[in-house]
Amino acid sequence: MTARLVADGLAGQREAIAVLQAGGIIGLPTDTVYGIAVALTTPGGIERLFAVKERPPDKAIVVLADSLEQVEVLVEVPDLGRRLAYRYWPGALTLVLPVRPDARLPLALTAGTRTLGVRVPGHPTPRSLARAVGPLPTSSANRSGNADCRDAGSVAAALGQHLDLVLDGGASPGGVPSTVVDCTGPEPRVLREGAIPGSEIARAAGMAEGSSAGGAGGAEEAELR
Repeated sequence: MTARLVADGLAGQREAIAVLQAGGIIGLPTDTVYGIAVALTTPGGIERLFAVKERPPDKAIVVLADSLEQVEVLVEVPDLGRRLAYRYWPGALTLVLPVRPDARLPLALTAGTRTLGVRVPGHPTPRSLARAVGPLPTSSANRSGNADCRDAGSVAAALGQHLDLVLDGGASPGGVPSTVVDCTGPEPRVLREGAIPGSEIARAAGMAEGSSAGGAGGAEEAELR
């Protein structure tokens, strides 16, 4: 049995919200590629995402949110992170930030670390779902190591038997993923250079002209889209 494909609109999003609130897993369009998501409060939900993707549990996944205010419930946002969030959200920037001491997050979400990748995406659908359900742990809609899915039919073909619903928002832009920036230190460190160049991150962070925002590295461990 494969997942239902539902048109991405108000009615479809209401169905997706009901599935998420009931503990299900959905496929959804984003501003990069299609993803799969589960409600943060679903017991064992993160583990199910990993199982669907056949992915090792030592790789962290990103959380998509509706706003900076929603992000601040989960992580501490230093001035550096706030400057970048104001400049690039909603958009193709993932910030790696320290988890709040009082945030009760599943251990599987952070891969044993005390940091979390968070993003307010440019696509309105994940923001709408997060606004209704809360921040959404999300990973790309593909088996680990396989090509990204850029339309709902591909998601259903690849993972449909493990999903409860797929929102069909047409073809995704695909292409360049989000830029991933670690903001846990005094200066930004680019873990993966994507849609936003590291030099632009450095300027937005107020670093000296000609500086770069650290070297890329470790991004493949996170699969943060």
